[in-house]
Amino acid sequence: MLGGLDYFLIALASVAAGAVNALAGGGTLITFPMLTLVGIPALAANVTNTVALCPGYLGATIAQSNDLLGQEERLWWCLPAGIAGGILGGILLLNTGEHAFRAMVPFLILLASALLAVQGPLRSWLVRRAEHVGDGAAANKWAAGAVGLAAIYGGYFGAGLSVIVLAALGLTLDDSLTRLNAIKQAIALCINVAAAVFFLFSGQVVWLAALVMAVGALLGGFLGGRLAGRIRPALLRWIVVAIGLVVAIIYLVR
Repeated sequence: MLGGLDYFLIALASVAAGAVNALAGGGTLITFPMLTLVGIPALAANVTNTVALCPGYLGATIAQSNDLLGQEERLWWCLPAGIAGGILGGILLLNTGEHAFRAMVPFLILLASALLAVQGPLRSWLVRRAEHVGDGAAANKWAAGAVGLAAIYGGYFGAGLSVIVLAALGLTLDDSLTRLNAIKQAIALCINVAAAVFFLFSGQVVWLAALVMAVGALLGGFLGGRLAGRIRPALLRWIVVAIGLVVAIIYLVR
C-alpha cells in the first residue's frame, strides 16, 4: 500500500518528467524508476507508466495536427501497424512474468538511454538528408513495416519510443523533419493507447499512481513549455541519459 509520501514523490517525478519531455524527451527514465523505488513491482510500474503517458502523447499530437495535413495515406498504412505492434508488445510484456521482466529492466533502461543519446544526431541527419528514399505506396508499406517493429518495443517498454519511430520514418520516407515529427507523434499516440487499452484489463495498473502521474506530467509539460528557450535541450538530454545510466547500474547491482 502506497502512502502519502510515495504519491508525493511520484508527483514530483511526473512533473519533472513532463518538463523533460517538453524540452528534450526521456521522461520515462525518471518516472519508471520512481515507481519501482516506492515499492511498485517492475511489471506493474511499467504498465502504470504506459497508461499515465497517454495524455502527454495526445497533447503532442494535437499540437502538431496541422503538419499531418496531406499525410492521410501514410497514416492509413502506419497507424494500424502501430496499433497491432503496441498490442503485441503488451501481450509479450504480460507473458514475460515479473521475475524475468525485472531481470531485463537494467538492459531496457540502457537501451532507452542509448536511444535518447542518439536523438540529437538523428535529428541532425534528418535535417541534412537530401537523398530521395521513396514515396507512394511502396514507401508507405516499408514505413508501416518499420513502424510495426518499433511499436512492439513501444508496447513492451516504451522509453525512447519516439526516437525509434522517427528513425523508422526517416529511413523509409522522404520528407521534412517537421512533417515526419508530426506523423511520429500520431503513431506514438496510437501505439501507447493501444498498449494502454490492452493493459486496462490486466489488473496491473496502479490507478491512483497513474492519475497522479497524468496530472503531474501535464503540469510539467506546461512548465517545460514556459522554460523553453531558457534551458538547452541538448544539455538536459545528456543529464537524463546520465540518470538512466546510473539507474541501470543500480538495478544491475541490486
